[in-house]
Order: sequence, then structure tokens, then C-alpha cells
Amino acid sequence: MDIIDQILRGVKTVAISGHIHPDGDCIGACLGLYNYMIEYYPELEVSVYLKPIISKFYYLNHVEDVSSSIEKNIQYDLFIMLDTSDLKRLGEFGKYFDLAKKTVCIDHHVTNHGFAQTNYIRPDVSSTCEVLFYLMEEARISKSTAECLYTGIIHDTGIFKYANTTENTMYAAGKLISKGIDFNKIIDDSFYRKTYIQNQILGRALLESMTFLHGKCIVSGIRAKDMEFYQVTNKDLDGIIEQLRVTEGVECAIFCYEIGIHEYKVSMRSNSYVDVSQIAAYFGGGGHIRAAGCTMNGSFHDVINNLSLQIERQIVLRDSK
Repeated sequence: MDIIDQILRGVKTVAISGHIHPDGDCIGACLGLYNYMIEYYPELEVSVYLKPIISKFYYLNHVEDVSSSIEKNIQYDLFIMLDTSDLKRLGEFGKYFDLAKKTVCIDHHVTNHGFAQTNYIRPDVSSTCEVLFYLMEEARISKSTAECLYTGIIHDTGIFKYANTTENTMYAAGKLISKGIDFNKIIDDSFYRKTYIQNQILGRALLESMTFLHGKCIVSGIRAKDMEFYQVTNKDLDGIIEQLRVTEGVECAIFCYEIGIHEYKVSMRSNSYVDVSQIAAYFGGGGHIRAAGCTMNGSFHDVINNLSLQIERQIVLRDSK
């Protein structure tokens, strides 16, 4: 049965939104659901709200329909949040959540405890796009919708390399490929391709990286003045944490960039046993067991020292068993 049919029953106006700093899974899920709805529910008035989308995702159908700001107070019959683990992650679009007559959350974050009226939360699933695939009627998934969902799956699985990839993930991906999408181009253009400036900032981050905890952890950071010098934004930093993660001998990787005076945005990745979602949650963030993030205050060294204490506890606990 098409669960989306059930979700949309009795509503006329719908708002779709995802978390701030939207990534591939968030963007793919929001636009995937939007394409699905406008194709099969033309009687509905549907709006999509996301913070500005990085240009490498502009190939997704109807990306031009996304609104990046709130213009007026609107009470929607239904507000659907995607790939969002808590209400704060909606940012200013949380206003529409508060005003909506009905709220639904579709997500896969283990830190999501279900804050909407109706929740479809699957921590055992690779991505929100995979959750959506199994909520939709497969025969109704068009090529445009498939491109969106496939994009989200490859980004949250690292092109099927991460431990969250399952047999069901591969089944969903195969069915999406069967819709005629150019999956090679999607992977190259949205995952691998970088601008010259992005390669420069990646090189700077790798050059200034350092290891600690006997080489089991690696960290790098970018200061605001360096971002200004290279004329990059946070969207140009995509991929740095993953390159740090695959350093030989490393279990946990940390990447930070400065967003204010003594304020850093932190991304963490692990390979085998460190639960970075637990560490991120300790500092007010969230995410997945192997990929998580948070915002922290203090100097760069303060941030790393505080994180290292939490990481070391997990490493010591594992080594003592």
C-alpha cells in the first residue's frame, strides 16, 4: 500500500522541509517527495522549503521551486519534515511546523525520538531517501523522482561503501536505476566532481591535518580567515571529512570550520567501532553511528580536547574488553 496516500488523506496544502545545511539525502528526499506529489496529486498545493542548495544538485527536477526563506505566516494542512532529527534542525522553517494542522516526520537518524504527530523513523535504514522509497508505490516512481532518491542514497552510503548499506538498500537502488536514470553521471557530478578552489581548500585541510590518540584519530580545521582568503563557503568543504576518514590506521576523523568567534561546526566520521552519534549528542548535536556533527564553542584546541576525551573513553572501553 502507498503510505504516502495515507499521509496525504484529507489535506489540501502541504509544506515539505528538511534540516539546515541540507546534504544530498535531505535534498534528494525533499525533491523526491515533491516530484512524486505534484505528479500524482495535482490537486494539492505543495511548497518546498530548504536553505540554499549547492549548485552540484541543480540537475534535480524542480529544484527551482525550492524556497529558501519565509515570507509570511502560512498555516498548512500538513507539514512534512525529512531527514531532520529534531525541531531545532529545521531552523526558521520550524515556524511552519508550529502552525501546521498536522505534522509528519520521515527520517532515519538514531537520535530522532519522534517529535511530530506521525513519525516514520527507521534508524536501521541507510538514508531518508531509502525510507521514502519503501513508503511510495514503486510503479508511481518516475525517472525524476528516482533521480532524487538515488542521489540521497548514494550520498548517505558513500556510494554503497558505508556499513549502513544493506540488501534492501541495493534492492531500492536497483529499482531506481531501472527507471532509466543516468546513475554514473549522478555519481560523478554530485559526489566526485570538485572545482579547482574546492581542491585547493581540500589540499590545505589535508596538509594541516594531525593525528592523535596514537594515530587512531585525525583532525583538521579551517579558519574563517582562510575561507575568506580562498573565497569559499561551507558548501565548498564537502568531502574533506571523508578523505580524512580513509587515512590508513585511523578509526575516527574530525573536521571543523570556524563559523563565529570561538565557534566551530564539527563533522565526525568513524570506521569500525566509535559511535560518533553518541559524542555529537553529548555536545548538543546528532547524526548516525558512523557520521555525526555538532556545533561547539571555544578555541580550536578546546574543541579538539573536549572531543578527544569522549573518543578516548570509547576506545579505552573497547580495548579493555
